[in-house]
Amino acid sequence: MILMSPPCQPFTRIGLQGDKTDPRTSSFLYILDILPRDLLIQTIENCGFQYQEFLLSPTSVMTEFPKTGSENPQKHAIDAEKNTEEKKIEPSICLDGNTQCSGKETILFKLETTKEIDRKHQQNSDLSVQMLEDFLEHDIDINQYFLPPKLLQRYALILDIVKPTCRRSTCFTKGYGRFIEGTGSVLQTAEDVQIENIYKSISNLSEEEKITKLLTLKLRYFTPKEIANLLGFPPQFGFPEMVTVKQRYCLLGNSLNVHIVAKLIKILYQ
Repeated sequence: MILMSPPCQPFTRIGLQGDKTDPRTSSFLYILDILPRDLLIQTIENCGFQYQEFLLSPTSVMTEFPKTGSENPQKHAIDAEKNTEEKKIEPSICLDGNTQCSGKETILFKLETTKEIDRKHQQNSDLSVQMLEDFLEHDIDINQYFLPPKLLQRYALILDIVKPTCRRSTCFTKGYGRFIEGTGSVLQTAEDVQIENIYKSISNLSEEEKITKLLTLKLRYFTPKEIANLLGFPPQFGFPEMVTVKQRYCLLGNSLNVHIVAKLIKILYQ
């Protein structure tokens, strides 16, 4: 069995779009040339294989997968969200499951659709999903992970902020810790501070006062170990000491969830 994670960048819409000419695809193309009997990869089309397709989330994995080996494999997906007409609303913020989310009553970092806000609230209210606090490290020095004032000043309105009591986060990418938008959630460690009170008045404050207010939230990055925990890596998983924090984020970014891959491998060999 060969388990590999070839880079997806050559085939994405951003970047150089080198496709098969990108040298980073060499290992993947070699595997395809071997033409193994079974393949478990993220994307495969027009290669003559019968295939089953699953759109899975670690928080919504199917309790029972469909049987394999059917003559006409069906395409299965879980809650595949389709693009809908975006209805802009007043800024609001989605808090943890103990707080109602409403565009009229609360504050969000950036404009979102009502569907997006409802989705976040439903996720945080789903008691079948573990809270983030179950995946956090506690006996560590977290000072190096706090967001600096400069980043708070510039990106306060686009941060995806979660609390330990939340049951959701965004996907963590290889740019986490270096870039802000779209790279992963940040954690509010000052749980006694009401985030809506901070954001209600922030637009009327001076830059110095804004930073002072935002610092009271004690926002920090998730540690590499915490991200690994969320991705289903075993407790004993770790990195060699010479691997920097930046490199650890890069290696963990966009990783597949271990539990989901394990289930799919079982299906492949049923």
